[in-house]
Amino acid sequence: MDIKTSSPELDEELVKPANWGDEAWVHAQFEWLRANDPLRRLEPNGFDPFWNITKYHDLKEVEQNKSVFINDPRPTLGPKMIEVMVEHLLGRKHLVRSLVQMDDPDHTKYRLLTQGWFGGPNLRKLQNDIDNLAQEYIDRLADLGGECDFVKDVAAWYPLRVIMTILGIPEEDEPLMLKLTQELFGSRDPDVVRTFEPLDTGSDGKPLILSVVEDFETYFTELSKERRKNPTDDLASVIANAKIDGDTLPELETSGYYTIIATAGHDTTSATTSGGLLALIENPEEFDKLKNNPHEIMPTFIDETIRWVTPVRHFMRTATQDYWLRDTEIQKGDSLILWYPSANRDEEVFDSPFNFKVDRNDTSHIAFGFGSHVCLGQHLAKMEMSILFEKLINQVDHIELAGEPQYTQSTFVGGLKSLPIRYRMKK
Repeated sequence: MDIKTSSPELDEELVKPANWGDEAWVHAQFEWLRANDPLRRLEPNGFDPFWNITKYHDLKEVEQNKSVFINDPRPTLGPKMIEVMVEHLLGRKHLVRSLVQMDDPDHTKYRLLTQGWFGGPNLRKLQNDIDNLAQEYIDRLADLGGECDFVKDVAAWYPLRVIMTILGIPEEDEPLMLKLTQELFGSRDPDVVRTFEPLDTGSDGKPLILSVVEDFETYFTELSKERRKNPTDDLASVIANAKIDGDTLPELETSGYYTIIATAGHDTTSATTSGGLLALIENPEEFDKLKNNPHEIMPTFIDETIRWVTPVRHFMRTATQDYWLRDTEIQKGDSLILWYPSANRDEEVFDSPFNFKVDRNDTSHIAFGFGSHVCLGQHLAKMEMSILFEKLINQVDHIELAGEPQYTQSTFVGGLKSLPIRYRMKK
């Protein structure tokens, strides 16, 4: 399918999750939009209209003006019907209220509760544990006998084990966490969703996407009760016993805090790790550069992988006042969608943006966001990936594709959902 047009047809196709299973198609649309219609007003059926932000500097300008462009009330793209149902059935604006849905003063107060856990000193304390977990999954490669699905056998589980260990969630509950995360972020992907359409309802008349959120809330409510009775030294205890302005966190915000850490803390890293391996396989000369000088090139390789994959595909902002952007007036109340994969392939910012370069000496990608909402766990993600790839290079002699990679059908968070590989361990 080749759209790339100024007609309303593109408005409809760009928001269809199924089209995001074809990354080449998506990047072709963004390339055309950057060149021909960089700030376009989209009006797809079933959605409130919004401005389409595809250029790097436009996106950055919006991100850094946090008082003009706020997350609430529309932090992510969703059908209008879902918003109406959440309001009607749950009596609130959002399915989840986490850092993603917050603006100041709440955002800063809530972010500071756990910010230290994701900073350098604490990460250094975790490094040995992460190193051991990475080795477990390299050992799993050896046990699998030379062929596996890297996403399903390694990349989906390794960062999950890391974040669950930090939270203090028992290993036997990790399959449930993985299932719920995939259902939440891939809510239109037929391979992970409880039902293909998010507006389909269960026997209680609720959309099934609501049941996914309720399952998270049920689990984390019980976890909070336990940590308040018996606090430990894990992050779950920090959240359960935290206070804002002298009061314990409300139930909705407590559950939302757990949910965003448990989901964003592993799904994005999983997508980036598997996407980085695919890029190496498809660019053997770049793979050789990394193998020949891993210590020096690893940091640039990790940043290039994050730019290349950009697992968070969008967030949205809403204007609190009239604002001129790219000679266009954005009116108060207008929403804007920030397409991070497009910004990270902007030809005006990155040299040869469609070439994967392990030694690209440019860390200006915006995959972690920018400004006050920059990703809380970015340094943890980089550490996890670096450790795993160092071990993979040292212990795996050869890797090639053993089937066709497949991508998640999701406009929000996504990447590879299947990466069949064939490999040979070093002796």
